Amino acid sequence: MLGDSLTAGYGLPQAEAFPARLQQALSAAGLTVEVVNGGVSGDTSAGGLARLDWMIGDTPPSHAVVALGANDGLRGLPPERMEANLDRIVSRLRARGVQVLLAGMAAPPNLGRDYAERFAAVFPALAARHAVALYPFFLDGVAAHPDLNQLDGIHPNPAGVAVLVERILPAIRRLLGA
Repeated sequence: MLGDSLTAGYGLPQAEAFPARLQQALSAAGLTVEVVNGGVSGDTSAGGLARLDWMIGDTPPSHAVVALGANDGLRGLPPERMEANLDRIVSRLRARGVQVLLAGMAAPPNLGRDYAERFAAVFPALAARHAVALYPFFLDGVAAHPDLNQLDGIHPNPAGVAVLVERILPAIRRLLGA
């Protein structure tokens, strides 16, 4: 799981963070996999790119979920720069034989319609360019639901993480061929 605070589990005990809960769900489904939490709070696509080689080391994983972009959007960074960074991340992973699931994100509405459309277009374009799986919106079913988020309204609480895992689990299973 290459991501930001949404992956890292900001504000949650590690046992309640998305990767840990995903690990539990996959184990409960009888799948023997190790989910590694590669989330760093505050990370942008540029930060994920900068640490990618260090994170995967000499033995790359067989599969990776790339869940970056939320902080690019929160900071109003150019979608084209995010696309270039994510393109390099996916290219490097694919070159090392890693199967990738790209998890999309939506831009905050206060940045305007043009920005939001350019931002949203990045994820399906990259998935098509690299022939990788796409999960359109990582926060599907959780964004804008106060009862599923921490007080900041951005980061999922344990109930929100459960919804995230439930919704993305079929895409993860397809990625794993299970």
